[in-house]
Amino acid sequence: MSTVTAQETPPGADLEHQAEFDAKVAADQRIEPRDWMPEAYRRTLVRQVSQHAHSEIIGMQPEGDWIASAPSLRRKAILLAKVQDEAGHGLYLYAAAETLGVDRADLTERLIEGRQKYSSIFNYPSLTFADVGVIGWLVDGAAICNQVPLCRSSFGPYSRAMVRICKEESFHQRQGYELLMRMMEGTEGQRRMVQDAVDRWWWPSLMMFGPPDAESPNTRQSMAWRIKRDTNDDLRQKFVDMSVPQAEKLGVTLPDPELAWNGERGHYDFGEPDWVEFKQVVSGAGPKNAERVARRRAAHEKGAWVREAATAYARKHQSAEEATV
Repeated sequence: MSTVTAQETPPGADLEHQAEFDAKVAADQRIEPRDWMPEAYRRTLVRQVSQHAHSEIIGMQPEGDWIASAPSLRRKAILLAKVQDEAGHGLYLYAAAETLGVDRADLTERLIEGRQKYSSIFNYPSLTFADVGVIGWLVDGAAICNQVPLCRSSFGPYSRAMVRICKEESFHQRQGYELLMRMMEGTEGQRRMVQDAVDRWWWPSLMMFGPPDAESPNTRQSMAWRIKRDTNDDLRQKFVDMSVPQAEKLGVTLPDPELAWNGERGHYDFGEPDWVEFKQVVSGAGPKNAERVARRRAAHEKGAWVREAATAYARKHQSAEEATV
């Protein structure tokens, strides 16, 4: 149980409502959209849930690039299904964000204008088909470590959306790992391809959990509100401990010379990610930042006629229903 205490009641706040809110959070009860909540709590959720939704939608791109050139019909079908799942995750999360009084169209505008962020991991290129497997194994594996605790988030719509998302992400991780197992049973060239992909994605996967706790501006308060349940560093350690035996079974080497079992701690010691690179990618200077956002902007603009047609259709049928009442 975290020892962090909830934020002190700001001057002028509704003391009775604040007390009810604090009591619900302390009792691990869910905060629902119609419940009173501090404005700072709402803003924090809008930021986190919308960035999570953006990450699911942008995250379709690295693997989506390989749908047309997947090596078999089976692999093409698997990849299509996974990318479709990611689109669904984005929709669940945008819907959860809208219960906080924001509009998904506005959230999309914030994304394509660079006013909101998404996970830094998706700003790296997928250079070979082995990347599809490594994204499933490492990136989705990191996502699972990060997201399973969110199933117990204090905000009801977010926690409920995460239950289904985590089940599907677990399946995606198994798909990725199975692909890598098949490739490691193949030719020497395929094995080198897998190792190269692991070398390139390992450190960005560790960065997915965010900056070190000492440098994270949001972790302490998010844990006080029980939006988050674990710190960035604790989640990162859990991911490393989970991944090392999987890598040994797979037959690949994780690119960290400092990686070693620490019997006293009961965990693996590991090296420090390049936080300078992390900050550069988050700030928009990653290998694929500009391309990812440009493609999302183009898709949004090309889909305008679909949104307009759907809106007109809905209004037409609403008018017809009202006329019959």
